Amino acid sequence: MAGKDKKIKVPRATMPEQAPEVRRRNFMEVPLGLTDEMAMTEAARCLQCKKPACVEGCPVSVDIPGFIQKIADGDFSGAIERLWDKNALPAVCGRVCPQEIQCEGNCILGKKGSSVAIGYLERFAADKARELGTGALPKVAEKTGKKVAVIGSGPSGLTVAGDLVVKGHDVTIFEAFHQTGGVLVYGIPEFRLPKDIVAAEVATLEKLGVKIELNSVVGSTVTIDELFEEGFDAAYVGVGAGLPRFMNLPGENLIGVFSANEYLTRANLMKAYLFPEYDTPIARGKNVVVLGAGNVAMDAARTAMRLGADSVKVVYRRSREEMPARAEELHHAEQEGIEFVLLTNPTQFFGNDEGRLTGMECLKMELGEPDESGRRRPVAIEGSEYRIDCDLVVVSVGAKANPLLTNSTPDIDLNRWGNIVADPATGKTSKKAVWAGGDIATGMATVILAMGAGRDAANSIHDYLTIGW
Repeated sequence: MAGKDKKIKVPRATMPEQAPEVRRRNFMEVPLGLTDEMAMTEAARCLQCKKPACVEGCPVSVDIPGFIQKIADGDFSGAIERLWDKNALPAVCGRVCPQEIQCEGNCILGKKGSSVAIGYLERFAADKARELGTGALPKVAEKTGKKVAVIGSGPSGLTVAGDLVVKGHDVTIFEAFHQTGGVLVYGIPEFRLPKDIVAAEVATLEKLGVKIELNSVVGSTVTIDELFEEGFDAAYVGVGAGLPRFMNLPGENLIGVFSANEYLTRANLMKAYLFPEYDTPIARGKNVVVLGAGNVAMDAARTAMRLGADSVKVVYRRSREEMPARAEELHHAEQEGIEFVLLTNPTQFFGNDEGRLTGMECLKMELGEPDESGRRRPVAIEGSEYRIDCDLVVVSVGAKANPLLTNSTPDIDLNRWGNIVADPATGKTSKKAVWAGGDIATGMATVILAMGAGRDAANSIHDYLTIGW
């Protein structure tokens, strides 16, 4: 007990960051990482529980005490090997996972003090391996002769590919874009997840034997049935939720109203943030409003600030307590000068004679009784309309399933939202030898939950290929 109390008193590591006044105008990564000494000191805080609750909170069941002990011992190569055993994307997860409600949220130290900084340590181990070129890759099993098509190279698809190639199957990823990574590259900005880190994680999978076909739009250039005709034995659909969702408000078609999907894809995947090195056009508003309060909304708001906005407002119909973005993202946004306009709901957009956005009408709201989500329902305050002047609005209120693939696969069941119906435990769909997971099955969720779905599906696919349906 004395040892535990002593570790509780050791302060949690604080990761150095770029100063807000500097980073708000550049796209370089905000947190700067831990030094070797900081990481080893933080790792030594771990209690090495015999029944680690942190692992129970991890959707891909990483051996968290195991890799942390390796860091504490200074065995950085051993740490990344422990991570790779369960997680194909540790550098990504260390940066964008909601550790505070998963692994760290279960940490025993957090009951009386501060939880172990598991996310920081995961990032450290992955970055160290990339820096030093160390860490033995997982051993690949003997070839089975079975071929698996993975459609989409986002977090769930990459997880399936990594798991199945290690089990001895031939895996080919079909990616619609010209670059792998899915939402990791088109959705998450450089300052939160540098693209070279995603590329390095994908390169690790290629070293294991995963093949990648870019610019391959399954559902258009080829169908799932045609993939089976070409000799694939199983298929996994992990195409995400890439269809923009709007609010159907008057004036929504004005020049200057964008979906977060388009805005962030232009900025990130198409590298508009690197103008003039890349000449991708992107709207650069001076008075920007972002509608929504999730992580995607924070990404859009912080991107607008870095693209030169004088003012960026996040308009959200509930209060601060209900904002779904990670606490860290909200904190970073506020530090960078993003203004939160809460208990406010847009009702219409205004434009000039040229059809360009000039402003937005809003209603003030108050919180009523909880709705089905458990959050208090926002109720409009009658007569509280007022105007916000703006020249750019980014709508970030969720996204839907793109129907391109499912329209070409009529024998795969969909739910009323157009998502693929998949067994939550295995990822099996109504179509034989086809699995699905991630946002195409659940709607928009987190990177790590998509990876967890990929892990479950990979195990089910392996059973099918080796045992039968």
